[in-house]
Amino acid sequence: MQPKPINILSIRFANEISQQEIPLFRGAVIHSLENKSILFHNHEGEKFRYAYPLIQYKRIRGKAAIVCLNQGTENIGELFSNKLLSLQLNERNIDVSIEKIIPQKFRIQIWDHQFPYRINKWVPFNSNNYHAFKQIESLNEKIQFLENILKGNILSFAKGIGIHFEKEVQCIITKCTEIHSTTIKGVSMQCFDVQFKCNVSIPNYIGLGKHASINFGVVTQVKKEKIEQ
Repeated sequence: MQPKPINILSIRFANEISQQEIPLFRGAVIHSLENKSILFHNHEGEKFRYAYPLIQYKRIRGKAAIVCLNQGTENIGELFSNKLLSLQLNERNIDVSIEKIIPQKFRIQIWDHQFPYRINKWVPFNSNNYHAFKQIESLNEKIQFLENILKGNILSFAKGIGIHFEKEVQCIITKCTEIHSTTIKGVSMQCFDVQFKCNVSIPNYIGLGKHASINFGVVTQVKKEKIEQ
């Protein structure tokens, strides 16, 4: 039995934004809302919502964007009802202008063949698995370790949108193009730009791994035609 397609709503803004400004953009959007759904910020009082983020703040083609999944597509109406006009990003004020809204239905399932993807600024590690990764000497074993984390990230994503696979998820990392350090919430972390193949159909621009809500671990399918970045 095939799973039902999920609802995706992408809101693309005309405003240019840097990677460093995305957490500020997220905070400014949340601050502007009077009746905030937990899906906008993943906090309830002092408690954190550990489930997969259904509202994600992005940078697509250098411009601000918000990608919503399933229930997030319903709650995003709060943004429009608030008549959002301007946001303060530290010292910079931007007058928000929506460039386009893209609704989509996407079927996430396991296939009998694999799709090629790239994942940018992927943060795979927590403190425990990073320590284990550093102890591995073999390059092949390091890749296998990362493949298992990526597989787990995909399973967590699927679970977060109500999909459970009956067959095994397969992931093969084909290329690691860049490894670099970044600081997120004052903590230094390693992030990876990776190309991989997987037998799961994954929608463009969703996030996998840690900090997926603020433009880390962004997945795009590799096709002959150029994908928007």
